[in-house]
Amino acid sequence: QVQLVESGGGLVQPGGSLRLSCAASGTTFSARAMGWYRQVPGKQRELVASITSGDSTNYADSVKGRFTISRDNAKNTVYLQMNSLKPDDTAVYYCKADFIVAYWGQGTQVTVSS
Repeated sequence: QVQLVESGGGLVQPGGSLRLSCAASGTTFSARAMGWYRQVPGKQRELVASITSGDSTNYADSVKGRFTISRDNAKNTVYLQMNSLKPDDTAVYYCKADFIVAYWGQGTQVTVSS
């Protein structure tokens, strides 16, 4: 059974930075794609960034130029470097990994506030 374990969330002031990590365990295969989504209460979960096994990336317009997604295929780990954080970035961030089926992490809270 594949499990995704996220880490790196927390409270940060506007303009600050955080780095999220998500490690996939329980498999020896590399995910075809991995990504980060976020959700605030009352809204749908939205894509933040994704990356394929070939390192092709995709970003939401709202985070382009501020967030960077990367992955370590050997470790089946995906990272999200978040810079110049804004209060609107406050959300629960979820990791997703696409194998034959998709798996989700449990979520990590990111709060941007002074």
